Amino acid sequence: MSDPIELQANDLAAMMCSRICHDLINPVGAINNGLQSLEDPAQADMADLARQMVSNAAKQALARLEYARLAFGASSTAGTEFDTRECEKVARILFDIEKPDLDWTITPVLMPKNKAKLMMNMLLIAIAAVPRGGLIRVGLAGDEGREDIVVTATSDPEKKQRTFLPQGVVELLAGTPEGGSVEARNIQPFYTGLLARMSGMQVSAGIAGETFEIKAVPAG
Repeated sequence: MSDPIELQANDLAAMMCSRICHDLINPVGAINNGLQSLEDPAQADMADLARQMVSNAAKQALARLEYARLAFGASSTAGTEFDTRECEKVARILFDIEKPDLDWTITPVLMPKNKAKLMMNMLLIAIAAVPRGGLIRVGLAGDEGREDIVVTATSDPEKKQRTFLPQGVVELLAGTPEGGSVEARNIQPFYTGLLARMSGMQVSAGIAGETFEIKAVPAG
């Protein structure tokens, strides 16, 4: 098995910034378009629609920023641990604008910061596995301090939903992307694997039928 590739800190930072910009460009662009419509007297009859556009886009931008602050950034949370209640709060804000539903089964507990960030990034990968909607369940199993993190995403074919194994995700989580290099478009699952290794965890992903599972377990 190949060793994980290593990125220079500046390359990792640049790619993560690109990822965040990618997530924000559409809602911010929609806000700009809505404001321009409100300022144009010729589009006065579209004012109500423009206000709704601005409101919806602002909600999306805020949700993605809140999530990025916790999942990618240092966050303003004090200390070296995250309260899973804060993680749940931020996750529910994001799921208000995403198609899947969220089933959060975690009893409140304090988690090391990198392990909590790992969990939040695993959730992002699960969202990508059910782009048309479904049910995402997140939970912990095992002894306190050495918990497994288990996230599943299940689709319902009767609702014309489908479950996918995100492209290259297994290799990216392992730090061994196809071709030996990583790009901004797929940096998030690579970063997830990096967080796992920093947390002393092993993370894996797979799909069985209509259920995608991503799981992190203590290494060794």
